Amino acid sequence: MSDALKPCAVGAVTTAAAGNEPSKPHARTRRVMVGTVPVGGGAPVAVQSMLNAPADDVAANLAQIQALAEAGCEIVRMAIPRRACLDAFEAVCAASPLPVVADIHFDARIAIEAARRGAAKLRINPGNIGGLEATREVIAAARAAAIPIRIGVNAGSLDDALAARDDLTLPEKLVASATEYVRFFEDECDFRDIVVSAKAHDVQTTIDTYRLLASALPQVPLHIGVTEAGTAFQGIIKSACGLGVLLEEGIGDTMRISLTDDPVVEVRACWTLLGSLDLRRRAPELISCPTCGRCQVNLIGLAQEVEKRLANVQKPVKVAVMGCVVNGPGEAADADIGVACGAGSGVVFSHGKIVRKVPESDIVTALMEELETL
Repeated sequence: MSDALKPCAVGAVTTAAAGNEPSKPHARTRRVMVGTVPVGGGAPVAVQSMLNAPADDVAANLAQIQALAEAGCEIVRMAIPRRACLDAFEAVCAASPLPVVADIHFDARIAIEAARRGAAKLRINPGNIGGLEATREVIAAARAAAIPIRIGVNAGSLDDALAARDDLTLPEKLVASATEYVRFFEDECDFRDIVVSAKAHDVQTTIDTYRLLASALPQVPLHIGVTEAGTAFQGIIKSACGLGVLLEEGIGDTMRISLTDDPVVEVRACWTLLGSLDLRRRAPELISCPTCGRCQVNLIGLAQEVEKRLANVQKPVKVAVMGCVVNGPGEAADADIGVACGAGSGVVFSHGKIVRKVPESDIVTALMEELETL
């Protein structure tokens, strides 16, 4: 059994066994490969982000990819807005430690060239790439390069005739559009290395759409996300609401939390969400109480400093920072390590058992020392 499928253990990216239940929709989708990353067919939900450095700046994009890889990103997407950016895209693909997806709108020739120049996957919307005939040429290029295509349909770019229909809800329109394209890819072009996304900025629309997609296209891996979710505070909340529901239902084979922020924040948010659902764990989980009148230390400052120190730790452990003995080793007994604070001091515990008492000024250092022993 690979580390990715073992129960949570220190030192490994983990995936809960429940995530591969045969009854879950994601276990029944077709497997496609994005570089070396499996997507679909019960594979762990893959974490994605998108580069936002200038598309013609090779060094800036590679630096961002390195930061994303260190944060746990598994697939990265790069926009190619102009044909003049193809040389830079090719150079990025050649040097990237992560598979690079080419994101193309409006120009089928860019998509065709991107397939030839090292893209691990293409992301297109057939509705704005030039129609089905132009899409047919893109499919041929992807087939020749042995790479998959993500069919992306968005609420803001539906076919005019479909968008004008009053007899369909927005989720039904999105699913109808995606289903039409999938039929074209599979039936007319005999191309099945596909992933589908159908995103909206509204949480309930996103949930309803993906539920319908999972039913209408059970064989197709789904990329899930709430698009244009906003800045970090709002965007993470909206994404956690929408994607959390879908992931718990087993819907979604790969995901992105889209934020108006540093892409690294997106990746950390993805892992935090997956860990909260016990689907995959890569980083520590911080457990901390909300403070009350019993607290006799600067708990907010302590918790924030612990969180900061844990940012670069890659152990799927639970670390508790509790304000008093009421919420100490008892309520956080499942934590791998933790501290219960008293009057200017704290008792450090491991798996519910007290290991030492330290002054408030030494709490963070003591916790990190205990973490190193795990």
